[in-house]
Amino acid sequence: MAALHSTAFRLGSVALSSRQELSFRRGNVKASAFSCPSSVSIPRLSFQSKALGGDGFPETKDSSLVVCFGEMLIDFVPTISGLSLADAPAFKKAPGGAPANVAVGIARLGGSSAFIGKVGEDEFGYMLAEILKENNVNSEGMRFDPGARTALAFVTLRSDGEREFMFYRNPSADMLLQEAELDLDLIRKAKILHYGSISLITEPCKSAHIAAAKAAKNAGVVLSYDPNLRLPLWPSAESAREGILSIWDTADIIKISEEEISFLTKGEDPYDDAVVRKLCHPNHKLLLVTEGPEGCRYYTKEFNGRVKGLKVDAVDTTGAGDAFVAGILSQLAKDLSLLQNEDRLREALMFANACGALTVKGRGAIPALPTREAVHNAILHSVG
Repeated sequence: MAALHSTAFRLGSVALSSRQELSFRRGNVKASAFSCPSSVSIPRLSFQSKALGGDGFPETKDSSLVVCFGEMLIDFVPTISGLSLADAPAFKKAPGGAPANVAVGIARLGGSSAFIGKVGEDEFGYMLAEILKENNVNSEGMRFDPGARTALAFVTLRSDGEREFMFYRNPSADMLLQEAELDLDLIRKAKILHYGSISLITEPCKSAHIAAAKAAKNAGVVLSYDPNLRLPLWPSAESAREGILSIWDTADIIKISEEEISFLTKGEDPYDDAVVRKLCHPNHKLLLVTEGPEGCRYYTKEFNGRVKGLKVDAVDTTGAGDAFVAGILSQLAKDLSLLQNEDRLREALMFANACGALTVKGRGAIPALPTREAVHNAILHSVG
């Protein structure tokens, strides 16, 4: 990180609140041990859920709150696509982190969301907290670490908008969230708890993740999982595969990409329904496969199919999958019975596809997430 501090970058502007305005948050800061192992063994988990209602989900609350658990960080995105990080003349800083992207995406679509995770007690951490506030995301579960920095990711954009990542987290604050720091009351209030796999890589965040999911399941909260594979962050490919699959059977809703199917099945055809079906388990209510501009596939116990995507000119694909997840979860949080009606589910997935498509038209994840009005207009324009 010292090298970063000594290097000047030309950055896009993001308004920062003053230290005085944010000083009240410091009372919530909880110190963490500044250490974590490079590799951990990950057992396969099994949670018991409450009695199921008629839609196959636990009998649960009137709440439409979606709580997103995991990492929030700063993406540094090149201002010119198609260049290596070394050749990029400038970078624009953009708030990111998959769970945080989903939380903001849901709120921007008019839904109710909260974020649980940890950032550094530094300027970037304060900036991220302010961004959640500006986007009407509940940040009661956010924690600040005085001994670790907010995570950074430098994103290389190819000419087609696809990206590669270089991460700075050794360790970063998000890795150091402890079980004792969880806002369990917030988790139990949720309709849906959404998370990824990055929070499973190291302790103590791994134990916090498992505890959060267990508390949610016991409270009748629906579990949503997007593996969000980032191989450079794992000790090895095998540990990534094991870690991702260790919590696979506990999730009610899973969103996965074609590349992740190939990875988890060790090279099998991600377009083969039989291959995808092997990833389904009795607890799954919905398995979604995203295919970029081609749209998505959906699999439930009763039916499966494909919904076409919207074709747009991609500038930056960062956050597209998170926007898709925000689009579908924002609707499921209001009405889980969508899963029992294929026509209505397809309409919801058309909406989610449009969320992803609009996001790739801008640089960075959170800055490019669309509003509900923009999504509806895009769908109408596409149909027209």
